[in-house]
Amino acid sequence: MTRRKLFLILAATTAFGALALSAARARDVPEVATGFVANVICSETFVSGLDPRRNLTETTDAMPGAGLITWAMDTEVDLDRKDVTVTLFGLGRSHAVYRDGLGCTLDHGETLREIALPPLRPQAALLPEIAGPALVAPQTPQLAAALDRAFAEPAEPPFRHTRAVVVMKDGRIVAERYADGIGTDTPLLGFSATKSVISALIGILVRDGKLAVDRPVPIAAWQDPKDPRHAITVDQLLRHTAGLALGSSLQASLASVLEPVNRMKFVESDMAAFAESAPLESAPGRVWNYHDGNYLILSHLIRNAAGGHTADVMRFAREELFGPLGMRNVVMQFDAAGTPEGSGAMMASARDWARFGQLYLDDGVAGGKRILPEGWVRYSASPTPHAWVGIGAGFWTNLGDSFGANYRVEHGWPRDAFFAKGTIGQYVIIVPSQHLVIVRLGRSPNMPPEADGTFDLVRDVVTATSASARLAGGN
Repeated sequence: MTRRKLFLILAATTAFGALALSAARARDVPEVATGFVANVICSETFVSGLDPRRNLTETTDAMPGAGLITWAMDTEVDLDRKDVTVTLFGLGRSHAVYRDGLGCTLDHGETLREIALPPLRPQAALLPEIAGPALVAPQTPQLAAALDRAFAEPAEPPFRHTRAVVVMKDGRIVAERYADGIGTDTPLLGFSATKSVISALIGILVRDGKLAVDRPVPIAAWQDPKDPRHAITVDQLLRHTAGLALGSSLQASLASVLEPVNRMKFVESDMAAFAESAPLESAPGRVWNYHDGNYLILSHLIRNAAGGHTADVMRFAREELFGPLGMRNVVMQFDAAGTPEGSGAMMASARDWARFGQLYLDDGVAGGKRILPEGWVRYSASPTPHAWVGIGAGFWTNLGDSFGANYRVEHGWPRDAFFAKGTIGQYVIIVPSQHLVIVRLGRSPNMPPEADGTFDLVRDVVTATSASARLAGGN
């Protein structure tokens, strides 16, 4: 056989294999697409109280290519039953159900169990109060101008659809603004900013000696020493270097529905079990690949360590994290198996997201009590090798020499900034050198990077608050 014939045979085999794989994944497209829409509309209708039609328009506007199929979607919101049903050409149907205190869950045909949530026990916040009940108007004209620009819409798409901005300096809110229908207590989806909260809960388990970042994770399916997944560590899951073959979660576009990680999120009842069943595509620790499966597995670890049940997770998160920080408008959402959807489904008010950021600005301490283990904040912001976007262990970071870190610094972000980031425009930005926490939530395309206005917002806020500090010092 000639080399040319061998090459043609190999190329044809590869092409047919890729085609078969694409066809298999394509079968999931209707359910993935409708599942995403059903979950978002359900969550932000019945938890946030947003108008579902406006929400659908803003969300799909932020996702390139989504308009190619959303015109064919039928979205039914039942305000009495508190559920959302989305169909696409009759080929795919997704049903999201609201449960009080648990937000929304995709129902894949099973009957969702009623869960007795732990009673809300009065718990004094350790974090000093960040503001009074009234809306905090910008404290200076420069801050007012910064918020004006953050909420201004460009003349042509892509639009920003900014929903909330909170600016904290030295632990107090100095400016905040919200879109119509949203207020200081409105829980909003953080999407992948949820991952940073999961990282914090993992840190608490490390603090208590229940997990170690550098040891193999206690996942039952990986306990055979001959299984190469047996070597995967907590650190590798936090940094997206575990090597599991689940595709990528970096995109938010029509093309991303073909990724197997999205089958996990919108087709499977037990997301963590699906992620844990994935084979390796690279040796653990060798290759960086951002996908949501890593954080579903971490969520499973949290559930197991907390006691094994949904109510145990709620109790653990409230007592160890949300309560001490005074985060009173938080809704954790779960999959049908009862595991927190820790890759992208937590909801919290912009003020509560700011409280979470303040914990990291204060090196993991609230009111004199150490919530996160010593060194955890530094570890979280430490750069991951080969992560070109600039990402650490649960947070994105400007430290290191990655393309993403350098790009943000070139566009006005301080070098020491690190942040929780959710797709289509969610940010909790911590800037230690400026004593700043900046929260920005909205519905903006991921690309181009300037589309959401966050580069301008960070530059404007740093300039405004630095000028205010100099002025105060001069007085």
